Amino acid sequence: MNTEAGSEPRPNFGLEEWLESQYHHCAHQMLRGISATDIIKQRPGFGQSIQAHVGSVVASPVLASYDPDPDYFFHWYRDSAVVMDALRILYERGTLGDEAVQLFGEFVHFSLGLDQVDGRVLVQHPEWRERVQPDFVRHLRPDTELVQAYGERIRSETRLNPDGSLDISTWARPQHDGIATRALTLMRWLQQPALDPALRAGAARLLHADLEYTRRHWSQPCYDIWEEDLGMHYYTLCTAAAALGDDPARASIDALLDGFWDNEGGYYHSRTLASGAASPKQLDIAVILAAVHTDLPGVRHSPADPRIHATLRCLEELFAAQYPINAQRRAGCGPAMGRYAGDVYYSGGAYYFSTLGAAELCYLAACRVAPEAAQPWLQRGDAFLETVRAFTPATGDLSEQFDQKTGAQSSSRNLTWSYAAFITAVAARGRATAGNLTKS
Repeated sequence: MNTEAGSEPRPNFGLEEWLESQYHHCAHQMLRGISATDIIKQRPGFGQSIQAHVGSVVASPVLASYDPDPDYFFHWYRDSAVVMDALRILYERGTLGDEAVQLFGEFVHFSLGLDQVDGRVLVQHPEWRERVQPDFVRHLRPDTELVQAYGERIRSETRLNPDGSLDISTWARPQHDGIATRALTLMRWLQQPALDPALRAGAARLLHADLEYTRRHWSQPCYDIWEEDLGMHYYTLCTAAAALGDDPARASIDALLDGFWDNEGGYYHSRTLASGAASPKQLDIAVILAAVHTDLPGVRHSPADPRIHATLRCLEELFAAQYPINAQRRAGCGPAMGRYAGDVYYSGGAYYFSTLGAAELCYLAACRVAPEAAQPWLQRGDAFLETVRAFTPATGDLSEQFDQKTGAQSSSRNLTWSYAAFITAVAARGRATAGNLTKS
């Protein structure tokens, strides 16, 4: 293991004390990405200067330009929804007070404003293209695409600039999961009695539009959460099912989700490609994240689903065998988890949010099973957190990945999703522990 995070002696304090300290650090670091108006991102290649607006959520506040860290100074629909849900957790647990409600209100206001983004304006006033450097012209979206980016189609954008402007670069579009995930976050926030009437009305208006979009588009192919493959995706369908609830479309979505089960492989497939080709990414942590982010009631496609549990076992076996750092892991540590076999993005994993997502699933499962069956789930979740602990540097900062060979942090630094995943996993652990103490 590398000396940055993994080979140094364990701190003298135990897991509980570390979780408490790391939880507060993650809360602080996640908040840096919300309404980060003090940060200005220069993209000279695109002739842009982007200052984050109030209410935006940047995937990372670290300014980078693939030098080597990636440029994540964007407002992703999905990432921002996950972060806002973690903000709700901070509020419910008393970690943050009225500041959390204020930040949520800013997010709602910013999100409503995105409905006014209109790519046709960029086509009608093309002088902005003159500021783009020659080497970057090939990365620009064509006018035929920009002219369609307005109205409801803005919701099919994967990401926008945090100043509320359209992303002008070529990227994987459309994507539908972010809007359904945002709808779930809005539903959960709307259960908070502290929202004033104006904020409640704004959030309800945004929710209505998100649900209408999801209702119209859930059956259409889109790109997966990793923005790589066009098709039908387990994660996207699961978020649509959770958001639409008792809508008549729910039965059709559930039937499609059931069809992702691979009886021979013993796990849920992650995708069906629009091309009809076979995908090497069928065993994908996205299935586990779907169960965690939606936390559906009942059994089917929920943290209580034995087929989800089987999928987690298959993923554990995959990464335990594939990642060198897992061959060296200490007793009491679970396998570091990635996305799928053969991942080549930066180090190819492991990912903090994947390993934390596996931990959270265990805690959610512990809340659903009989008391006598809960303890193994709690221990399994703690084993994943011990692995996160082993590869978290002394600063407590979390990147997107920690290298599958060395354990060194890689890809985007200070990823807001990584911090959000830590917060929600610790909160789920708290509920599971308290619930099982009550049962015993």
